[in-house]
Amino acid sequence: MLESYISVLTRGSCRSEDNGTFLCRDYEQRAAFLSGSIKDVVSQFGMEAVILYTAVMLKKRIAVYHPRLEAAQEFTRALPAFAWHRQDWSIVHPYVHLNPEELEALKSCPGSIGGFHDPEISNRPDLYDVFVNLAEGSITVSPNAKEALTMGKLHKDIGQLIVSLADDPEVSDAQVIKDISGKTREILSILTSFADDAPAGEKPTVNVERLRQKRLPPATENFLFHLAAAEQMLQT
Repeated sequence: MLESYISVLTRGSCRSEDNGTFLCRDYEQRAAFLSGSIKDVVSQFGMEAVILYTAVMLKKRIAVYHPRLEAAQEFTRALPAFAWHRQDWSIVHPYVHLNPEELEALKSCPGSIGGFHDPEISNRPDLYDVFVNLAEGSITVSPNAKEALTMGKLHKDIGQLIVSLADDPEVSDAQVIKDISGKTREILSILTSFADDAPAGEKPTVNVERLRQKRLPPATENFLFHLAAAEQMLQT
């Protein structure tokens, strides 16, 4: 077993008499990222899916409950695709028990997405900013996150785009993700326009005064401010 592990680690392949040849290139990372279905997520929640998009973009904590664990796991696996530019699936904790060790690991992960099949999670608002009850088809924003997740015209536009893409049977999951990512790039470009010049190789930081002087709709300004913080582009 150790020999096979080292072979995969160093050569990207290993061979055994029982199982033949294993090649890492046959298991592309991008394919694994696409294994969850964003279309299914949007189909379940319609326009409310923009709450999930916003929560993922702002690195808010999401708890997903379903009495059938597999349903919660499948759902959580899809959500990071809303922030495709980050390529970060380490935030997913697909099966969380309500014990101190696992909860500590969850709390230490910014923007965590946790899957639960213990209904007690609904009584633990300290563990989430957004609670998704898949069994009931509901999304609840906790009081402490309502200000950051205030919805406005920008969110409505994003929601309409997401729903129209997901409702089109001719559009694949990969294309939905691509088009949502395109919209995200537009938003990040707007955010960058409020940034000061940065030295080569460093991430630009948003000038908050410049953002406020633009006099954007309050919900849009609020979203961009919190997004700058999530993208580590906020001046300190």
